[in-house]
Amino acid sequence: MDYFNDPELNGKYLGTITKDFATVSDTLLEASAQIRKRDISEYPIFVFAKQEVPLGGLLVNADELNLEWHVFASYLELFVQQGIVGVEGIESFRATYKDADEFCCLFVLDEQFTKFVFVPYPED
Repeated sequence: MDYFNDPELNGKYLGTITKDFATVSDTLLEASAQIRKRDISEYPIFVFAKQEVPLGGLLVNADELNLEWHVFASYLELFVQQGIVGVEGIESFRATYKDADEFCCLFVLDEQFTKFVFVPYPED
């Protein structure tokens, strides 16, 4: 699994992800800061999924906000525990992880598609 933005993402997903991300970006930035401040992890990951998934805690319920994607707060160590990132992939993941104050690490999970994507937080 690679950790780089993918042209495949552009067509089908990017529009709805970007729209939902714009709505919840402040919430995600705050959650990211809390995960790091509380020493839970230096590598917060936010799972975007259209249905309930057992990957972290539900942070944003799409139905309540009229969004397409639910968002779950998670982090690298949990992804390793659950076997999504293999032990041999940890260093590579850390190396490609972008500054968490500027970029949000999303794990997009759909029926035919799972991908890590880094999305910049909007400038104030």
